[in-house]
Amino acid sequence: MQQPDFNRAMREGLADAIGFVGGALAGWWLGRRFGIDFVASTDWNAQQVVGLVLIVAGCGAGRFLARRVMLKDKP
Repeated sequence: MQQPDFNRAMREGLADAIGFVGGALAGWWLGRRFGIDFVASTDWNAQQVVGLVLIVAGCGAGRFLARRVMLKDKP
């Protein structure tokens, strides 16, 4: 049985955390630039759904980019 690589697991976890939070904040900021503030709104309409989609897409894109940057050249 192969030993788990603790250093790689820590880098992956850190990349995921930074990517999700940073991406969500970037998606929220982009929504606010378009005049959609999903976080502060009490309404639930199509505009708010677009704001939520921007935040969720930001989470995925942020995670992808953080993993590419933090785990490059690492097996």
